[in-house]
Amino acid sequence: MSGVSHRIDRYGVVFDDEGLVADAGLLAAGTLMDRLGLEGLVDRVVQLRGRVGGARPGRKVLTLVAGMLAGGSHIDHVDLLRAGSTGRVLPHRVMAPSTVGTFLRSFTWGHVRQLEKVLTVSLGRAWRLGAGPPKKGVTIDLDSTICEVSGKAKQGAAYGYTHKLCYHPLLAFRADTGEVVGARLREGGSQRGVVHFAKETIRRARRAGARGPIRVRADSGFWAYAMLAGLDQLGVGWSITVPLNAKVRATIAAIGEGAWTDIDYPEGGVAQVAETTLEMINSKKRSERRKVRLVVRRTRLIGPQAEFWPNWRHHREGTTNLLLLSVVGRLRPARDRCSSSTAAVVP
Repeated sequence: MSGVSHRIDRYGVVFDDEGLVADAGLLAAGTLMDRLGLEGLVDRVVQLRGRVGGARPGRKVLTLVAGMLAGGSHIDHVDLLRAGSTGRVLPHRVMAPSTVGTFLRSFTWGHVRQLEKVLTVSLGRAWRLGAGPPKKGVTIDLDSTICEVSGKAKQGAAYGYTHKLCYHPLLAFRADTGEVVGARLREGGSQRGVVHFAKETIRRARRAGARGPIRVRADSGFWAYAMLAGLDQLGVGWSITVPLNAKVRATIAAIGEGAWTDIDYPEGGVAQVAETTLEMINSKKRSERRKVRLVVRRTRLIGPQAEFWPNWRHHREGTTNLLLLSVVGRLRPARDRCSSSTAAVVP
C-alpha cells in the first residue's frame, strides 16, 4: 500500500455517465410493469384528487416499488433511480424523494385498501398471461415477519418476542413460486387481524383466477377456532401450527405404542407416524366444539449417536390431506414439558 497517495482527499467517486444503469435488473421489472399496465391501473383505482401530492399516483407508486427492488429502505433511496440512465429502463417517470414523501403523507386507510385492489387486479392480469396456478390447485403460505424500526414514535410498531420495537406485517405467498399474493401492515402483533387477512387472501386468489383447490399453511400465530371456521366456510383445506398446551400434551401421551407406523428416514435414524383426534373448543362460545384429525411424527437416532439422544423426538412434518401435529421434545406423560412448536393439517 506504499503507492497510495497521501492526498486521497482530492479524489471523489461519482456516477455521472449518462449511459450507465445503476441496477440493470430493473429492466425486467420495468417490462413487467409495462405489460401489466400498472401505472394506468393505479391512476384509475387510487383516488387522491384534491389532496396535497395526490396527482398522478401511478408513477409515484411505481417509483417506490422500483426503489425497493433496487434495495432502497428509505424514501431518500429512490434517488438512485435517477442516477445515469437508470430511469430510461423504467416505463414511468421517476419521481423525486420529496415528491414521494408528500404523496405518502396524503394516504388514509381507504387509500391503502385501494392499493390492495390494485394488487388483486394486477395479480389477475399476470395470471392470465400464463403465471397462474395449475388446475390441480395451489397452496398459499401465511406468515408474519418482524421489521425493526428506530424511534418510539413509529405508528403501529410494537414490542414482541424479540424484545425490540418492530412492525409485524402479515404476508401471503404462493408455495410453488414464492410469489407474494397478499400483504398487510397491522398494528401490534400476536393474532391481530389474521382471520380477516386469511379470508381476504383466499378471495383475492379466487378473483385473480385460481380455479382449482386452495390449501392454506400457517404457523401457530394463525391457530384459532374462528380461523378454521372461516377457511371451512370458504371451502379451503388448511395446515396450521397448533400451540402446545396441557390438552395437546395429554393427547400425544395417550397415543398407544401399537398406533405408530414406520416411515422412511435418513440412515442413522428411524421415524414413525401415528393418528389420533383433537377436540377444539371455541373460546368465545364454549358450546361450539369440533374434532380434527391429528397425525404425530416422531424420530429417534440409532447406532453410535443414539446415546446422545436416546428418546423419541417429535418434529414438524408438512403434508397435505392430513391433520399434522409435531412436537420438539420427548413423548412423555402430559405433566412433563414439551416444546410449544406444533403443526396441524386437515382435509
